[in-house]
Amino acid sequence: MEQQVLEFIQEAYAFMGWWGVVVLMSIESACIPLPSEIIMPLSGWMLIKEEGLGMGYVFLAGFYGSLGCLLGSLVAYYVGAKGGRVLVERYGKYVLLSPRDLDLAERWFAKYGNKTVFFSRLLPVVRTFISLPAGVARMNLPYFILLTFLGSFPWCLGLAIGGYALGENWENIREVMRPFDIPILIFIIILMGYYIYRRTRKAR
Repeated sequence: MEQQVLEFIQEAYAFMGWWGVVVLMSIESACIPLPSEIIMPLSGWMLIKEEGLGMGYVFLAGFYGSLGCLLGSLVAYYVGAKGGRVLVERYGKYVLLSPRDLDLAERWFAKYGNKTVFFSRLLPVVRTFISLPAGVARMNLPYFILLTFLGSFPWCLGLAIGGYALGENWENIREVMRPFDIPILIFIIILMGYYIYRRTRKAR
């Protein structure tokens, strides 16, 4: 599966160049799990090192990657903001969500949302989906834009630097980070299971 993703990213870079970074990172941040752990290191290799450009260009890669993150995150944000409450009120009962849960989410983001949006951009898996609940909670949009970009930049920059430094061995970055995917997913599943258990018990 990852080999197919790799070929897709390589073709995007060959066709679009730097704009491929923006498009691919937009997809990744719009709740579509296209791994940035492949997108950004490959940009450091294909678009910089293979082109004979200096390492200073990794900052350009970080900028384009962060711009893509922001654009994709805005899509997810508006999906949550425009349809979140309506969907919860209409269909939430089927997944044990209630308008009260949405009210709690809105208050939670009002209090902790800034930190959550920033630091979640530095975490695998979670960073892909954080914009949707931020939109549902109607987090202040200017803050969301600022913190999404600032939180995404070090992630994108670090991966691009790794890809540039490792050259053709850039895939080692993904090998190092892959073991963290499963623990994070398990943690999310446990939280969801606990939430469902609490909601079911309360309903009874």
